[in-house]
Amino acid sequence: MTRIFEHPRELLQAEGEMLGSTEWMSVEQQRINQFADATDDHQWIHVDPDKAASGPFGACIAHGFLTLSLVNKFLPMLVEVRNTTMGINYGCDKVRFPNTVRVNQRIRGSGEILAVEEKPGAVQAIVRVNVEVEGEERPACVAETISRFYFSD
Repeated sequence: MTRIFEHPRELLQAEGEMLGSTEWMSVEQQRINQFADATDDHQWIHVDPDKAASGPFGACIAHGFLTLSLVNKFLPMLVEVRNTTMGINYGCDKVRFPNTVRVNQRIRGSGEILAVEEKPGAVQAIVRVNVEVEGEERPACVAETISRFYFSD
């Protein structure tokens, strides 16, 4: 369920808050292939199902950076900040890939608001997003996202 903040300043009171989880989504070969085309990363572990079947993971796996890019899909499902003039992705800290995502596995995002501070005309929030893999103990990706929410009043 999405945590809704009516104004960016409300984030200042939410430091340390655990966020829920998103719905599960399947990572299909077509998405992996499209990412390979977009990034020119056509390594066989990602795009050659026959060779990958006998490789170390037993199937094609998603690129780590594809998994990281899906954090951008999950974050607004976890946190919605209203009454902003603009929101920007300021960066990420401590990105790690402790596990793989095999083709057709399901993943979801979960999160925690780690830190919040005021900036001129904005509130900056650091949210740790874990990309969980269904049935797996370790997440596929852990990223500390940095977002800025600008407002006019």
